[in-house]
Formats: sequence, structure tokens, C-alpha cells
Amino acid sequence: MTIAPEATEAAEESTADATEAATADGKEQRQPETQDQQVPAFILYMGGSEYDDALHRLALWVRHLLLPVYGREVTSASPWCTSWWRHPEAVAQLYGLWMAWHDLTGPDAPATGPATWHRDHLGHVMSSLRDPSGPFAGCKAGAHRAKETPGMDPYPG
Repeated sequence: MTIAPEATEAAEESTADATEAATADGKEQRQPETQDQQVPAFILYMGGSEYDDALHRLALWVRHLLLPVYGREVTSASPWCTSWWRHPEAVAQLYGLWMAWHDLTGPDAPATGPATWHRDHLGHVMSSLRDPSGPFAGCKAGAHRAKETPGMDPYPG
């Protein structure tokens, strides 16, 4: 199976954004992390164009890599929402999965990185999202159904 160029470009773009390169000898080199460098922000902390850009890159990865390779068939026992980006829980979980994918499958990842990603990240996230009572419960192809947020009594403190 060949991965679509859009997914590769999005992966390279986000990896380039997260890694500073030294060009003293004309070659890219990973710079050691310092306390001044920050890990890329988690998508739930973003807003405006930063959020839109992150969601766009995530959508490319979901469309061109995750779903073709790991999507599996949609059933009532394993739902999927074609408008998954309208579910904040799905966005959060998929973004975390995507961040782990970059960390564990990138050029500096250990040889066991992909196996670790499959074992520790992929199965759990996909099972959680596609659970019949998960965030996509009630969604059908072309028919997104918004979920009601649970209520909460005022905190007395």
C-alpha cells in the first residue's frame, strides 16, 4: 500500500515544525532539547488559526494514513463519524495518537517505535472512539449527531 503524498507532506511539515535544524555543515541535525524549547502544544490548548492549521494537518493524516490502513468497516458495533472533527473528544484522542505517531515513527525514532505505537496507542484510541457508546454513537455515514454534554452541579467550594 502506498501512502498518499498529502499525508507524507503533512507529516513532514509537522515534523519540520517540531524539530530545529542546524545547517552549519549543510546537513540537518536534531538539536538537543533545552528548557527553553517547548513541546508542540496539544490541540485543545490552541485557538484561531493555530487550531485550524493543526486540525487541517490532522485531517490529512486521518484521511490518507489512519483510515486507509486502520479504519476497518463501519458497523453499529464499531461506528465512525464522517465528520469526526465535530466531536471534541475525537479531535483530542486523534491528535494525541497523531503526536505519538510522529514521535514513534519519525526518522529519529527507535526501531521498535512503530511496534510501540501499535501496542500502546493505536488499539486503545481506536477502540475508545469506535465503541458503540463512544463519541460516535448515533452517527451514521453522512449523518453527524451532536452529543449532549453531561451536566454538573455547582461545586460548593
